[in-house]
Amino acid sequence: MKRLVNAAEQNENLRRGVFLLPNLLTTGGLFSGFYSIVATMNGNYLLAAWFVLVAAIFDGLDGKVARLTNTTSKFGVEYDSLSDLVAFGVAPGLLMYAWALKPFGKMGWLAAFLYVVCGALRLARFNVQITTVESKRFVGLPIPGAAWMAASLVIFFHHMGGTGTIKKVSVLLLIYVLAALMVSNIRYYAFKDPELFRRQPFGFLVLAIIFIIVVVAEPEIMIFVLACAFVSSGPIGTVLKLFRKPVEPSPPPV
Repeated sequence: MKRLVNAAEQNENLRRGVFLLPNLLTTGGLFSGFYSIVATMNGNYLLAAWFVLVAAIFDGLDGKVARLTNTTSKFGVEYDSLSDLVAFGVAPGLLMYAWALKPFGKMGWLAAFLYVVCGALRLARFNVQITTVESKRFVGLPIPGAAWMAASLVIFFHHMGGTGTIKKVSVLLLIYVLAALMVSNIRYYAFKDPELFRRQPFGFLVLAIIFIIVVVAEPEIMIFVLACAFVSSGPIGTVLKLFRKPVEPSPPPV
């Protein structure tokens, strides 16, 4: 009975309309992912990689705009997940297959498929656990982070003078690793801590300005370096946590 009531409420909310701005931003991310697929089919792998990153920008904006304007909805959450699967699952999967995995035959297209299906599982798990998991941490590598890693690798390759396609076992292994990380229980920092947006020491502002200058000076290299740092931060943090001594509780007062 409760399910019927919830379904009726959702249908009634949908009849009233949908919030325009956040869903338009989500559509922008979906368009970017679709255009990345088109660019991949046309053999323009560099353009395809950049549009995956453009989709990531839209993905970061739609949720923040929805929260700031108090326009979050069940429809928006579901639409965002479907958009993410195309932009960060299918688009990077096809890009990596056409760019680096095709020469490996069955192992290549299986790696691309595994990446897509693990991304879909990651999104489904996130939707189920969204109200029960700590908001400051992601469980498993977020699918936009995996797509960021794949796209930045293509961009870095072209920046270093590469053209066309490549055949590297390391890329094949990377796709399998990204797929495994997405469905793992390794924790990743979500950058949703409110303390980040409060007053900080003056030195943090100087470091932030220097960081922005470095990124603008060499965006292709820094995008790749930051992607590597984020993807590896989860496993490194997990290993460090294993060697960290547990804090012993203080003895009760006598």
